[in-house]
Amino acid sequence: MQYAHRIRGAALAAAAAAAVLSVTACGPADATGTAAPTASGPSAPTTGSHGTPGPAAASSPAGTPAGGASATRTGTSRGASSGGARTAGTGTPGGSGAATVRACAAGDLRATARQAVHRPSGTGVGAAVVRFVNHSARPCRLQGYPSVAGAGNGSPQRGIPLKVTRTGAATPVRLAPGGSAWLKLTFVQVQGEGDGYCVSGAKPSAFPTLVIGLPGSGAHQVALDDGVFAECDNKVTATAVTSVKPS
Repeated sequence: MQYAHRIRGAALAAAAAAAVLSVTACGPADATGTAAPTASGPSAPTTGSHGTPGPAAASSPAGTPAGGASATRTGTSRGASSGGARTAGTGTPGGSGAATVRACAAGDLRATARQAVHRPSGTGVGAAVVRFVNHSARPCRLQGYPSVAGAGNGSPQRGIPLKVTRTGAATPVRLAPGGSAWLKLTFVQVQGEGDGYCVSGAKPSAFPTLVIGLPGSGAHQVALDDGVFAECDNKVTATAVTSVKPS
């Protein structure tokens, strides 16, 4: 993809510099709310992002308490091809006692991201699928919608909040040890060649990493397996966490 290839080198440098990041603990949110992640850690090299450094807290819908968050950076892995079918090692949807299982702690989870197969037309990323794996020895639960912030220049301290529009229903997902859950982020797509343009007239933004906050389960810094997060208008549509892998 022309726009993403132009800045892929910057993304690789940012991912190498980010390593494992540690930040303040995330306060719990309700089952359908979002936690606004505030992250801290070493800055990554400048990537040519058009975004302007903003507040350290990621966006949260009205009525959702903003607070500190625990961010975990674990790198990325290329996702297997998806068709919406549940695969071995995935989470279990509600109805199997998921609501009675403890919420996943930030340290229980490893998060990765890949570009989605189905995305809006254009030359930017368009959409991404984020995967969460339970690396603890005990079952835990995820539920709700994420908060999302672009890590300006790869640094969570320079977080730029994205306005999140929620889609779909939120149900608890039980993760056995090694189990996975997903969510999908759909951005306002970048158009055109070179640095691209936004239909709105705004300048595109490119983030080497995002900070994804989960209700009661901390915040997690993720990079794409290929390229950077390029988007327009600092808006994103997000599904709730699900046991079925999106495409």
